[in-house]
Amino acid sequence: MTLLKQIDDQVTKAKPLVVAGIPAYNEERTIAKLILEAQKHVDVVLVCDDGSTDSTAEIAERMGADVIRHEKNLGYGAATKSLLAMARELDADILVTFDGDGQHDPNAIPHLIEPVLENRTDIVLGSRFLNSKKNGVPRYRGWGIKMITKLTGAASNHKLHDAQCGFRVFGRKAISELRLVENGMGASVELMMKAEKQGLTVTEVSTECKYKDLERTSTQNGLGHGASVLMSIVRLVVEERPLQLLGVPGLIFLFAGMGFGVWMLQNYAATHQITTNIALATIAFVLIGMFTLFTAITLYAISRQSQKKRELNLRYLRIMMNYVRNRCS
Repeated sequence: MTLLKQIDDQVTKAKPLVVAGIPAYNEERTIAKLILEAQKHVDVVLVCDDGSTDSTAEIAERMGADVIRHEKNLGYGAATKSLLAMARELDADILVTFDGDGQHDPNAIPHLIEPVLENRTDIVLGSRFLNSKKNGVPRYRGWGIKMITKLTGAASNHKLHDAQCGFRVFGRKAISELRLVENGMGASVELMMKAEKQGLTVTEVSTECKYKDLERTSTQNGLGHGASVLMSIVRLVVEERPLQLLGVPGLIFLFAGMGFGVWMLQNYAATHQITTNIALATIAFVLIGMFTLFTAITLYAISRQSQKKRELNLRYLRIMMNYVRNRCS
């Protein structure tokens, strides 16, 4: 092997593999331009066709993108999961995702991936509210985004300005360790909660979104989108902290039921009659408390078991990756 070839191989190995991932559902009008713009800044373009009924997948393939096909529309979270899985298969160093409807500018990719390239963070979130108030976001949508962002920040212990922007960057560690479950828009909440749990650092970078002249910016209406995300927050928080959110209320109900029971017995001792209302309250509070407490304990046990299994799988994956790298070197 010549010296020139050795130097060329070293340069090639040192260059990070940057992959763009575009979740797309019926985006035949915009997908071609997005792919062309993204190809200027990344090595590979992935498009997850989430059950489109138009020519999105065919156009993406003709433009040189690698297409992941879902037979039916599974949701934004499912598309993000597929993009992360493919990035792992490609052994990508960076995955940058943005929406397929044209609201994000692919020419902003170098700006967004910079903190990851410089090893300053594991995940970058594009933020429409970080520095500029003139972000083009409709007022009603902005209120909803800010409310959901506050709830997401509280659930994930992150101080965020915009948790719902689809312009995101994942470093190698994040690509390797993030295993999402949510199929819908709640995946953005799950992402932040798992990032905090797995010790992944998160940084926001200011970005702009284009809403004017777009036919739509979401496959759901605003209320449906918001309700879906709120339900996901509740579900994920309960699954993550069942003892605090179910166990404590369960104990309160149980003790309240016991209090009503003591009151009922005192009345019975004085009058030799059972007060029906107090008796019913006793039974109701005790049953609710026992059911809630039992549910909390069950969810905690399942969560612990799932966490142990996930940690074992990640440990095994790291061992296998190190083994493969050592063999290749």
